[in-house]
Order: sequence, then structure tokens, then C-alpha cells
Amino acid sequence: MAATPSVELLDVTKRYGDGPVVLHRVSIAAQPGDFVSLIGPSGCGKSTLLRLIAGLSPLSDGHIAVGGQTPEQAAADLAFVFQEPTLLPWLTVQKNVGLPQKLRGVAPTQRRATCRRVLELVRLGDRGDAYPRQLSGGQKMRVSIARALSLSPKILLLDEPFGALDEMTREHLNEELLAIRQQEAWTAFFVTHSVAEAVFLSNRILVMAANPGRIHTEVAVPFAYPRTEATRLSREYRDLVAEVSRILRSVESAVA
Repeated sequence: MAATPSVELLDVTKRYGDGPVVLHRVSIAAQPGDFVSLIGPSGCGKSTLLRLIAGLSPLSDGHIAVGGQTPEQAAADLAFVFQEPTLLPWLTVQKNVGLPQKLRGVAPTQRRATCRRVLELVRLGDRGDAYPRQLSGGQKMRVSIARALSLSPKILLLDEPFGALDEMTREHLNEELLAIRQQEAWTAFFVTHSVAEAVFLSNRILVMAANPGRIHTEVAVPFAYPRTEATRLSREYRDLVAEVSRILRSVESAVA
């Protein structure tokens, strides 16, 4: 018997009020362990798609199932990492990470144990008592990821989390994210404007078109995990980055 998809969208359409259609008849089925990257022109609905999966915005039409449930029913299985770390400056790193658990009523002893575990995963085990102002941009994003992982999600939604970081930090965090995924085994939906990042992280890339937002092309990424700097240096990797870039340019030319 086939496994229930982690996330399934069927003919999903979204518009805000009387405005134009943002997403039109989007259908996706992500299997457990998939790492799906969404790329496409600005305004094609990538972030909106994540919000729909998370149940943060209502559908206009179509159907979404998360592990066979509605997004609202599956809320405990979902975690969202936004573009900005959104850390509370008056709380320490450990308390920022533990906040979602506190809001769910998790006992303090269990919260502290979980915080220690996830901070070790993101290599910040020694910064639990620091405040956000004492962290670099990359460290703040690691805290944001740790906060999401503290909920032990089955589905991790990441909305361009590394977009504001320099290239070296970004590549390093890409490698760390995949290392965490090897241990945690969640399904990921990842929004990015970087083709190279999408190819490095994903086993599936969905290239979206705009006006209205829709899936234009799906690209399978054949490289085995784990991926390393050697992956980036391989000819096969560079060729696939070039191919996906070509597809994306054709999509953006059609929009222009």
C-alpha cells in the first residue's frame, strides 16, 4: 500500500478578496522525506503556498491535506521558519527556542532538555544564555531553525531563510540544514531565489510561473545525500544549476 503523502495539494487556487488570482490550480504531492524547493519570479505565490500549507491563510478553492488531515488539524506537525529570525530581543537564546513549547504547555524540565538538544543540532549549544544582539546574522537564523525544530515537526516550511546572508555563511548553513535533516527526517518545503541553493538542498525543484502563480516545471535532483562541497564542485551539479537557471529565465521572460 502506498504511503500517505506528507503534503498533498489538489487544484489549489488562492485569491485575496476581489483581487487577481495569486495561485491557480496548483497540485503537488510530497512524500515523507522529500526536500522540495520552490523557485520562480517575485509575485508567483511561493510564500503564499507555504502559508496555505501551514493553514495561515484560507483556500479559495481546491484541497490541501497534511498527513491525511487538514492543515489546521495537522498544526502540531508543522513548523515555519520565516525570512527574518523574529527573535524576541529581551529573551535569551534558550528562552527564544523554548517559547513555542511554553505556549503549548510543555513542562519546564522537558523544555530545557529539548532546547539543549536542538541548540546542539544547530551548533549553538554554548550560546543558550546569549541574547540576540550578541549573535551574528547566521547565528540568529540558526536559533530560528532550532526554535522550529523544538516542536519535533514532521513538515518544515522555510520561507527564504538564508536570503539575507552572505554567500559563504549561506552555503555553510545549507550544509548544516541537510546534516540536521539526516537526523530529524522531516519533509521540507523551501522557498528560495537561488538556483544553486535549490539544487544543493533539494531532491525536487518546482519552478513556478506568475500571473497567475502555477507550477511550470518540476526538476528532479539526482544527487545522493549527504551533499558536501564536493557536490558543488562537480560538473553534474554545475550543469543542473545551468539547466534550472535556463528554465527560470524562460519563465521570467514570459512574465516580462
